[in-house]
Amino acid sequence: MLPPSANELTSGELRAALDALHAIGEASTGADDFARRGVTRVPQLVPAELTTLSVCNLASGHRSVVSDQPGAIRAPELEAFDHFFYEHPLVREHGRNPAAVTKRVSDLMSTGAFRRSPLYNEYYRAIGIDHVMAVPIHVDQRFLVSFVLNRSGRDFGDRERALLEVLRPHLANLYRLGVAADRAREAPAHADPAAQLAALPLTPREREVLDWVAAGKTNRDVAVILGARPRTVEKHLERIYEKLGVETRTAAVMRALGRRSRSAHSAPN
Repeated sequence: MLPPSANELTSGELRAALDALHAIGEASTGADDFARRGVTRVPQLVPAELTTLSVCNLASGHRSVVSDQPGAIRAPELEAFDHFFYEHPLVREHGRNPAAVTKRVSDLMSTGAFRRSPLYNEYYRAIGIDHVMAVPIHVDQRFLVSFVLNRSGRDFGDRERALLEVLRPHLANLYRLGVAADRAREAPAHADPAAQLAALPLTPREREVLDWVAAGKTNRDVAVILGARPRTVEKHLERIYEKLGVETRTAAVMRALGRRSRSAHSAPN
């Protein structure tokens, strides 16, 4: 049996989708607002235990996330995901694919094969997730940006996938508008990123850690570069978040570079 199409969704389902779009887009001032509203509102439409806006750098094999549950994915799990980045079935399916559409992991491989994979056993098992569905909203040669819904127990249904596929092109438009709004507020081209970083209320070592994080390095990479332990780098980042009033490494980088960096929300051209 073929999955339901947009024409087969009920008027109530379509109305709920329109309400979600309105809630996400209303008064959004940029990509940050879009991300925060999206990860909160999308799982109200299609229930999920963990929802993220995931930005995959296809060149570096690094993923940045904004989550509806800050702190739910710890540094070791983030690093585990990156370790198996190129093996992820949804990254392989959606990356550099201009025709990418909403997919579940179960659309691409059997549940048994997924649960036998190192990706599942070292990442998804650790965060208590069994089923994943991704809604790609921006795809180019360098970046893949998706809303990703995660659930344990039961998989996402065909109607849920169809409902998010109806939303996908409109979410993509809202994302592009958010990125454009951010760029309209960019600092002057002559602004010095090093000076912006130096102006933050951080210790010299914290600035050094943040500078390497802004360069796309993982906690483990930074630890090797600085001759420190990964846990020490995590502690530095925790203090950086507290001092800057942010909750994620992406937000910290954006604050450090005065929103001029091509971060998790504004990376694509």
